[in-house]
Amino acid sequence: MADYAVKRIDDMDAALFGSFKRARAELGVESFGMQVIDLPPSFGDYPTHDHTHDGQEEVFLALRGAGELEVDGQRMPLDDEHMVRVGPAEQRKVWVGPDGMRLLVLGGTPGQIYSPPAPSEIGGPDPKMQ
Repeated sequence: MADYAVKRIDDMDAALFGSFKRARAELGVESFGMQVIDLPPSFGDYPTHDHTHDGQEEVFLALRGAGELEVDGQRMPLDDEHMVRVGPAEQRKVWVGPDGMRLLVLGGTPGQIYSPPAPSEIGGPDPKMQ
């Protein structure tokens, strides 16, 4: 049996009113976190957060649309031409531009086996946006 998976993003299991696509689980990825998040135009309520509690680093890439990623008060472009890696201790917040954004977020904890959180599982609870 071949070891690959293909799934249309808009057909993936989703939470938060369909905006949080459970891409990792849908594709069967087990070694790192991966979600697709659809954010509406000029959305400003993406939570400021860090990952000091779990040591996770994240990579952000806008698949569609654009905006900025704020890391410890410094804003940088977040679009289909830029990727941003953020270490666990850094505060981060996504600022969405006027056209909205489809955002790919990859995450994992260096040196540790990945353990997916319940909200990333198919049919799991909605992630808490605090």
